[in-house]
Amino acid sequence: MKSSYLIFTAFMALASCALAFDPSPLQDFCVAINDTNNGVFVNGKLCKDPKLATANDFFFSVKEGNTSNSLGSKVTPVAVNEILGLNTLGISLARIDFAPRGLNPPHTHPRATEILIVLEGTLYVGFVTSNPQNRLITKVLNKGDVFVFPIGLIHFQLNVGYGNAVAIGGLSSQNPGVITIANAVFGSNPKISSDVLTKAFQVDNKIVDNLQKQFWYDNN
Repeated sequence: MKSSYLIFTAFMALASCALAFDPSPLQDFCVAINDTNNGVFVNGKLCKDPKLATANDFFFSVKEGNTSNSLGSKVTPVAVNEILGLNTLGISLARIDFAPRGLNPPHTHPRATEILIVLEGTLYVGFVTSNPQNRLITKVLNKGDVFVFPIGLIHFQLNVGYGNAVAIGGLSSQNPGVITIANAVFGSNPKISSDVLTKAFQVDNKIVDNLQKQFWYDNN
């Protein structure tokens, strides 16, 4: 009876291992390629032979962003589409440039937590917690200050200084994604029914129609 119990326990342990998965890559790197004939599909991208990897697969030069737009900000992403060597590594970043009073509008990253460090200037930043509290948590950041935006929560950054500002955001995904709230709600293609939006925002049709007619600039 005792031996049968031990055999059963060992079998269950093996079964649980078979259903488990490795939490991190099993190779040094997996440089993404777009060649479907010569790649291995791994987590959203095809990978080229590691023996063919070069330094350029792990390199990208980030330039100052053009902030001469309606938002006064520019986000320059450095994700897997910019550095192919980021594939499977679960990390990326973005440079955010701000003109005076420039805004990175309320948005979410569906697949990543963001950690932000201010390189120059002064930013008013914040995020909103989920329902039902919807609590706004904000902070004014100066050069060298760091702030975290939890995964999936709506957040923003506003330059409240007198000059330009620059920040770097680190993200816990090779492809974090971004959903800018105003663009998604009022600039969707095709448009969301005004019946939906008037009831959701408790306003009349004229306001919704006017908002849907606006040009919703994408600063990413």
